[in-house]
Amino acid sequence: MSNRRLPLVSTEVPGPRSRRLIGELQEYESPAITARQRARASRGYHDAPIVWQRASGMLVEDVDGNTFLDFTAGFGVATTGHGHPRVLERATLQLATLNHAMGDAFPAAKKVELAKKLAAITPGALQRSLFGSAGFEAVEAAVKTALIKTGKPRVLVFDGAYHGLGFGALALSGYRDRFRAPFLAQLNPHVLREPYPYCYRCPYGLERASCGLACLETLRRRLAHPASGMEEIGAILIEPIQGRGGVVEAPLDYLRGLREIADERGIALIADEIFSGFGRCGAWFAVERAGIVPDLLCVGKGMTGGFPISAAIGTDDVMAGWGDSLGEALHTSTFLGNPLGCEMALATIEVLEELVPEGVLERGRALRAGLEELGERFPIIGEVRGAGLMLGLELVRDRETREPADREALGLCKLLLQRGVILLPAGIHGNVLSFTPPFIVDEEQIGYLLEVLSTVLADRAWA
Repeated sequence: MSNRRLPLVSTEVPGPRSRRLIGELQEYESPAITARQRARASRGYHDAPIVWQRASGMLVEDVDGNTFLDFTAGFGVATTGHGHPRVLERATLQLATLNHAMGDAFPAAKKVELAKKLAAITPGALQRSLFGSAGFEAVEAAVKTALIKTGKPRVLVFDGAYHGLGFGALALSGYRDRFRAPFLAQLNPHVLREPYPYCYRCPYGLERASCGLACLETLRRRLAHPASGMEEIGAILIEPIQGRGGVVEAPLDYLRGLREIADERGIALIADEIFSGFGRCGAWFAVERAGIVPDLLCVGKGMTGGFPISAAIGTDDVMAGWGDSLGEALHTSTFLGNPLGCEMALATIEVLEELVPEGVLERGRALRAGLEELGERFPIIGEVRGAGLMLGLELVRDRETREPADREALGLCKLLLQRGVILLPAGIHGNVLSFTPPFIVDEEQIGYLLEVLSTVLADRAWA
């Protein structure tokens, strides 16, 4: 496997062992988690996932011995590639030395080292970390920090946002109403929602070239309205680039405007960069492209290349709201600052320093150019967008009306999987192909993806 650069599929996909294991999993896992098996022979695929066996670099091998190019980086996690040898070596040594400490009570030395490193690579005065395990924990820690600093309970969030599915983060997400609907009775009611500046589908029906950021001016007017309840906003939470929401970029001037609003009104600005951070967009963090520094920055995913760790990183000023620890932390968890995760993060950041920004930008330009060429050939492609190696291809039934091709993206992903490419749909309509490969993707692998995608688009077997 280590000598291969391209995929090799030798069975039907999913293969017999994958289907058998998914069948067994359905007997023991909550039915809400993994997709159930359904034969769709007329479309040439089964509605069941492959089961992974191992992975290296850009390649994933399933239990049937098939190999696939992973253009998702495992939900954006494997920034340095699956199982980077330097990260694995450091992790193995750490595992043999110390794999667990006691978070806030008796921390590991590696937690100190990682906190210092994060302060060094994040922009501006961001230098105090509050660690967690999953990305949604970082978001919840950031929102708690904003509340305890400002004393204002309300949080301003945006349509299409995905901040995670924990109870606190779920209330803040706007990705799909059905995620929140069963739990509305228990979710935080102090959440105000605004349209995201989704320029391709402008919520105000305007065109990008002439809108003058009407969405930002509308927000300013709402904030100033005496009956809006906006005076109780203590935090603005935004993804500079929405990931699961469809790789939608907020205009840089919009982000600058939010920074000004937050400063004017004493609001904590929180940037959720769990997906876009650590070089994914070509800069270390997407906020740097706008030249702003948030009060709190949420990170995770690509920070370790595969170990569950996250952090909310704040300024001295905003973190001072917590006060000093009295021996029992107001916010902590069993695995806070886990030494194995911290060492893997340190090793991953070391590798990323060799890839960001030049490597990411170069590979991103090559991938984007190929996608844009496909956009010229196939009318189903409405827009190619994104930054660095965080790119999206929006599918439409008609370019004039921009009606979402809401089923085509999933069908395309299933046929691409049969040809050895792992890709996922995204977007509030499920009509966006999301490209977030490891940063080590090479020209040959990009060429293979584009060739296969072109073939599948031309065949229209998924339609």
